[in-house]
Amino acid sequence: MATVKKDDRLTSTQSFLCVGFAGVFSKTATSPLEVVKILNQVGTFHSKQGFLHSFLLLYQNEGLRAFWKGNMISCLRLFPYSAIHLATYKKIVHLHMDELGHITQWRAILAGGLAGISAALATYPLEIVETRFIAQNCREPTYRGLLHTLSSIYQREGLLALYRGFSLTVLGAVPFSVGCYAVYINLDKLWQEPHFRFTSLQNFINGCLAAGVAQAFSFPFETVKRKMQAQSSRLPHFGGVDVHFNGMLDCFRQVIRTKGFLSLWSGLTANMVKIVPYFGLLFSCFEMCKQVCLYRNGYIVSPLSYKLTPGVDQSLGPHELQEFKRYLRRKLQSQSSSIGNRW
Repeated sequence: MATVKKDDRLTSTQSFLCVGFAGVFSKTATSPLEVVKILNQVGTFHSKQGFLHSFLLLYQNEGLRAFWKGNMISCLRLFPYSAIHLATYKKIVHLHMDELGHITQWRAILAGGLAGISAALATYPLEIVETRFIAQNCREPTYRGLLHTLSSIYQREGLLALYRGFSLTVLGAVPFSVGCYAVYINLDKLWQEPHFRFTSLQNFINGCLAAGVAQAFSFPFETVKRKMQAQSSRLPHFGGVDVHFNGMLDCFRQVIRTKGFLSLWSGLTANMVKIVPYFGLLFSCFEMCKQVCLYRNGYIVSPLSYKLTPGVDQSLGPHELQEFKRYLRRKLQSQSSSIGNRW
């Protein structure tokens, strides 16, 4: 069983901003690995000589800023994606909770998959823009800015081009969820203790393991999706894609026939290297932001530690705590004024 926990000492806005800032920081810091991963998936010339050589070729041909191609779009997409994902996930989870607020691991992971699909549907055009930005040469760009890219794709390729490859997001959610579940049902065997005793470090390692296994399972679907997102007859070299195809099934067939079955995992090395720093930074930044918010709300004595403020009821919500403090101030003021009148 898994308990869905939420820190009620943060307001909804604070929770959203903490997640958003942590996501932006971790994405920006690990952007070079993300760019190389996507270039390997698309199959551009940068990926012809291996993982490490991709960095050198990218730097030589496009300069240092190329390692952050598409990062601004990715960060912009993070906020609506997170908001929709969180709202949908909470809605689905609450429907499947028992009277004690528990939900099975399998149902929680399934809820996460469905929430991810919903969020991806709403923000998918931004993912298309990100892929096109990364696939193009930033010194000779075809696309200039978010709105220009969206309007260009819509006018030249039609509305459906903004959702090209979305079906693979849905199909990829199945092996992704299976991979997560395969890890989580074996965690107690790995650590030889029950889930509720896991430390923060253990939970971090668990998250990295689950992400690594799940992404390895679903990676072929993402590889084909990136190729479909990048390919366009109106772009130089068809968007840099290493195979030409018509539709999803033909893309799988052409990749396997011309590049081999294992090429469906092109870019997996960069993805696996990215997991630990990405989740590490995400976790660390979120905790730092959370401490600042808890300090502002009056629950802890310092934004640098989790030491609780003496005499503060930690079960009160932020608004309840502020209202209680105002009530105490008014009471003290009335007592001091009555003492003054008595004298």
